[in-house]
Order: sequence, then structure tokens, then C-alpha cells
Amino acid sequence: MVGAGVLGLPYAMVYLTWGPGVIVLVLSWVITLYTLWQMVEMHEMVPGKRFDRYHELGQEAFGEKLGLWIVVPQQAIVEVGVDIVYMVTGGKSLEKFYELTCKKNCYLQNRLSIWILVFGSVHFFLAQLPNFNSIAGISLAAAIMSLSYSTIAWAIPAHYGHSLLPPGQRPDYHLPPNQSTAAMVFGAFNALGTVAFAYAGHNVVLEIQATIPSTPHRPSKIAMWRGVLVAYGIVAACYFPVAIVGYWAFGNQVQDNIITFVAKPVWLVAIANLMVVIHVIGSYQIYAMPVFDMLETVLVKRFRFSPSLRLRLITRSIYVGLTMFVGITLPFFGALLGFFGGFAFAPTTYFLPCCMWLTIKKPRIGSLSWLANWACIILGVMLMLVSSIGGLRQIIVDASSYKFYQ
Repeated sequence: MVGAGVLGLPYAMVYLTWGPGVIVLVLSWVITLYTLWQMVEMHEMVPGKRFDRYHELGQEAFGEKLGLWIVVPQQAIVEVGVDIVYMVTGGKSLEKFYELTCKKNCYLQNRLSIWILVFGSVHFFLAQLPNFNSIAGISLAAAIMSLSYSTIAWAIPAHYGHSLLPPGQRPDYHLPPNQSTAAMVFGAFNALGTVAFAYAGHNVVLEIQATIPSTPHRPSKIAMWRGVLVAYGIVAACYFPVAIVGYWAFGNQVQDNIITFVAKPVWLVAIANLMVVIHVIGSYQIYAMPVFDMLETVLVKRFRFSPSLRLRLITRSIYVGLTMFVGITLPFFGALLGFFGGFAFAPTTYFLPCCMWLTIKKPRIGSLSWLANWACIILGVMLMLVSSIGGLRQIIVDASSYKFYQ
């Protein structure tokens, strides 16, 4: 649940400022926990067809069932979007690590495209692992790294305070100066998408729940909900300090990735960037695995390809190559967070579960459940629209002054 999107939260606070920013963070935590509870509850709505079929047919059966609850194209957009952002994140962190550790003849400084290529090359090999269970070790390492660099991201500004700013400067908590009203409005829209991206993870949660043993007397939702509560406790412990302490220390001068923004202590910042790289290596595979499953299922069932090592090798390598190409072409971390946070994550995280709940459970009109779900739907749709616009606008602005394929 704790992803690289946490690194953009201090920058989101720049355009949301103290009051609205904290409200958005807390409200998003509450709404996404509620919608995740709904998804866990709805996971076994078809009696007798859940875990036996999953064991018989593997992830393919789960992919069919998942289609009952979430529109498959939307799920794919979410996971592809995350993988593109993680390509950029991994490349930027590798570049930052090189910048901090290289002392002379640093020929690869300011060569982000090369570093994304280096990061992406790892996934041509890891993508050939067959299923979720085979990447359990990678996932564990990624989880440890995400908690570690999240702690470093707020511990450094908490320790050094305002001294990390240029001499004589104090943090400014007003909106960024020298920007038009339109730029600040669109910046706030993009910031909302950044927050939405940080609370991603609902799609992968379903695949994880499908691997938990389940019986009529002890359904998987019991263990899954315990895991969700632990995960969301950790999310709160990571997200709120990073966003609040980072913004407190730097004000509106903080950049879109706080780990690549802080400059000292050099050794700790370098280690933190390596932790980010290890984390996004694992997280890329977590989000790519359902896409691999969908692609291979379509090729086998609809186009009559034979399941084989060759099919896996070609399909997964093409996917890795495409996400790497898009990441190299549009390496705008903050803008991509805002765009995909709104366009891809807001539906599955904020309001699609509520739509399904209203359709399936049919709560009484005017009841607390009915009101809560409609409130989430309205807020989620508005978030999707404005943050998609803000993120897309920021991509265009960044691209207008960027030298591509450098």
C-alpha cells in the first residue's frame, strides 16, 4: 500500500496549503479505507466459485471473476499507469544516486533516459517469473524498502528543519509566487491527483485476497480485513509525517520528489534513493503481474495461441518495453502522479466500489450507507475530472520546455 506516490505528497501540499491539504489527506484515507472494506466484502459474492476454481485454473479463473466487479480496461489502465510512473521513479532515483556518489568524470549526469533504460532492463528478466507467489521475496524486500525510505523522507527534514533551505531563507507557506491564477488552480487539481495516486492499491488487493485460503466457516475476508487494517495503519504512519513535515521544512520550495530534493546527509540520501529503486523494482512486478495474466488469457482464449514459454517471453517483454518507452518519453514524475491519480486511480479507489455496493447491496434510500456511498461517488467523480485535467495540463507544460531523450 505504501508506494512511491508518498514522495510527492509534500509537493501536493504546496498547492493545497495547510488547511485544505490536511483535510484532503485525512478524507482520502477515510474514503479509500471504506471502499477497500467494500471490495474485501464483495470479493466472495458468488458462493462456491471462489477459491476452488482459483486453485484449479490459477490466476486465469480469478481474472474472469474480477471482471464481474471491475471493468477490465479500467484495471489495466491503473496498473499500466503505475508501471510507467515506477519506470520514471526508478530512473530518477538511480540518477540521483549516481549524482551523489560520483566524484569526477560523471558522464552520465543529467542523462535520465539512460537511467530509465538501466532500470527497465531489470524487468525484462523479472517479468518472466510466473505468478504472485514467485515474487513473494521481491515483494517483501519492496515493502521493507518503502517503509524505510518513507521514514527517511520525513526524518531528514524533521532533524534539520529549515536549515536545509538556502542561508537566510525561511519557508513560505503561501501559494507559489510569480504564477498566474490559472496555473495555481491547475496546480491544485494536479495536487489532488497526486494524493489519489498515493492511495492506490485497490486493484492489487483483490489478487492478493484470491491467494488466501477460504472456507464457508472462515472466509478469506476475515484475514484480509486484518491485513488491510495493519496496512492502513502503516499508511497513516508514513503518509502524514512525509506530507506535513516535508512541507513544514521547505514550504513552497519543495519539489515533486522529496527524496531527490533533499541534499544532506549525502550518505543517507544516497541510501534512500537506492531503497526507492529496490522498492519500485518489486512494485512494478506486483502491478504488472495482473496485466500479464490478462494479456496471456486474451491471447490464449480469444486468439488461440498455445500457452508456452515463448508466449510469456514475447508478451511480457513487449509490455516492459512499451512502459519503458513511455517513461523515457514523458519522465515527468509530478505530472504523471496527478494525471494517473485522477484518470486511473480515482475511479477504482474512490467511487467504483461504491457504485457496485449500491447495485449489489441496494441500501435503503436515505440511509447512512446510501448517503455515504453517494457522497463518495460525487467526490470521486469530481476528483477524477479535475485531477486528470490538472495532470494533463502539467504534462504539456513540462513537455514544452523538456529536451526529449536526453
